[in-house]
Amino acid sequence: MKILTDRKSSVDLLHGSILKSMIAFAIPLFFSNVFQQLYNTVDTVIIGYTLGDEALAAMGAAGAVYDLLIGFCFGIGNGLTIVTARSFGSGDEGRLKKSVACAVSLGAGIMAGITILSRFILYPFLRVLHTPPEIMDQSYAYVSTITLFIGVMFAYNLCAGLLRAIGNSVMPLVFLVLSSVLNIILDLFFITGLGMGVKGAAVATVIAQGVSVICCLIYIGWKVKILIPQRAHFTWDKKLYKEMLAQGLSMGLMNCVVSAGTAILQAGINSLGYLVIAGHTAARKLVQFLNMPFIAVSHTMSTFVSQNYGAGQAGRIRKAMKYSYLYGAALAGVVTVLMLFFAPALVRLLSGSSEKVVIENGALYLQAVAPALAILAMINPTRFGLQAIGQKMLPLYSSLIELVGKILFVAFLIPKFQYMAVIFCEPVIWCFMVTELLFAFWRNPFIKEGK
Repeated sequence: MKILTDRKSSVDLLHGSILKSMIAFAIPLFFSNVFQQLYNTVDTVIIGYTLGDEALAAMGAAGAVYDLLIGFCFGIGNGLTIVTARSFGSGDEGRLKKSVACAVSLGAGIMAGITILSRFILYPFLRVLHTPPEIMDQSYAYVSTITLFIGVMFAYNLCAGLLRAIGNSVMPLVFLVLSSVLNIILDLFFITGLGMGVKGAAVATVIAQGVSVICCLIYIGWKVKILIPQRAHFTWDKKLYKEMLAQGLSMGLMNCVVSAGTAILQAGINSLGYLVIAGHTAARKLVQFLNMPFIAVSHTMSTFVSQNYGAGQAGRIRKAMKYSYLYGAALAGVVTVLMLFFAPALVRLLSGSSEKVVIENGALYLQAVAPALAILAMINPTRFGLQAIGQKMLPLYSSLIELVGKILFVAFLIPKFQYMAVIFCEPVIWCFMVTELLFAFWRNPFIKEGK
């Protein structure tokens, strides 16, 4: 049975040309990711230009904590919507609605717990990361404001994820464009107009994300009633709740472990001084922006694999995954060439700094990481693909490899080789991660033989 959706905004990932449907679904996702990243990038630019290197370093030092908590929440949301996508692929409308009800119930409970917990752990966590005393208060002001309203961030991610689960990647983009423009206006108002400093950037982000949530809910109620569960769909279903909780926590923990590794690496960077932090922060923001096309394909594969796994179509999954690898390699080549010529200018533009240390360190990081994006472009689609076919632990192992690798770099290599160890930390670790993931995915019985 084929579930009816808003055909104008949805892409059929179950039938027809694989490459055409992937592109049609991925393009809105790419622009959605771009505008999502604009939240932080605009913050970086405005803070760098108006408040200076110290404030930029404060936001960068808080970034690891932000990524840890937000990554966990977003991972849970993405994991919960995987089950919805499988139900859509199998044509089971009743299970689809029950999965939405379950996602809302589990998400609300988990977010309430995280909001309360964050009140107690943020300041100690920043101290553990060796955040310099001169930027501690600003770092705390930024991340504490974000986490106080973490439920708003999760709500948008869940609503957008549910729309994408049924093939609609267009409308989340529309709502993000609107809220991104609002975010820029509010950034200028709170940071420069009211003089709120880095905390103003956090307030602007929360308000803009809240607008996205409202827009998503209005659209779902108007056009996508298939995603609106009835009271009966909230009935306790032990098997479904157990499956979705395991799926959500698995993906949340995967993101959390990755972010924990990033936090540990940030601790090593923080020990090198605030000018190094500022340069690395600007460069890392740019890498996150350059990573948007790769992330779009990864999320496309998550939905594509989930739907086709529900429909039992292993052949389509194999072909789609190979397309994603080829695309990633080609794009990484283009990014590498661009970074060889324009990295210093981009760091200077993004940071607003004229300090030689800031610009040189940021440019070195960009030039070293750019070629390795081809490896990352294999890691994420494969990791999401494993999640989509119900493999909860194997993707987590790759995250543990990353965590252990970063611990070793921070403990032994950064003290000796300083920033050069920071630059090559992730590319080296990615080589080990991709080996484990490729072996796990392509030897899976369903992927090999459709069993």
